[in-house]
Amino acid sequence: MFLARSLEGGMADAARQPRLRADAVRNRAAILLAARKLIAERGPDVGMDEIARAAHVAVGTLYRHFPTKTDLVGAIMADLGAQLVAVLDAAVARIDNGVSTGMDEIAALLRRVVVHMGQDRLLRAAAASAGSPLPDEVARHARDTLAHMVAAARRDGALHPDIAVDDLALLMATAPGEETPQPERERWVALALRALGPSRSG
Repeated sequence: MFLARSLEGGMADAARQPRLRADAVRNRAAILLAARKLIAERGPDVGMDEIARAAHVAVGTLYRHFPTKTDLVGAIMADLGAQLVAVLDAAVARIDNGVSTGMDEIAALLRRVVVHMGQDRLLRAAAASAGSPLPDEVARHARDTLAHMVAAARRDGALHPDIAVDDLALLMATAPGEETPQPERERWVALALRALGPSRSG
């Protein structure tokens, strides 16, 4: 009888564990989403209790997942880094498969960063000010991918020959932010792309 009760108890515990794990996954995702939004809107000084309320979890639950603000911001930046890597890898695949050109992908990246990224751009700036930039391996991957785009665009004669990866990085770092109306940001991208093209004066 004791063995039967023990087995029944063990089976019940086993049945509960997946549910608890699923709850933990949902809670973590809710915390990251709430923190990402609040940090983008208000900066890295937003309180952990405010993040917990926005995520609809107890403060203790938040701290079980992320013992410090640095842990939380680091997790957000890691997620952003993974998304960026996926975007860049897809761009390289399109170039290598002949679906698009290097210049097509440079243009798409500039539009994504300057026109469409919105909250993520603000979040990265806020996180960097809190000492949590994108991971080093992501930065290296981004630079390698930009170099691939630049090389492809040069081969096609679509990029001015003295344009380098650092120039694209400089453009993205100094591009107008969300305080600039979208039509003006779109115009900025158009002008930047015109400047990147080869000179036709001769």
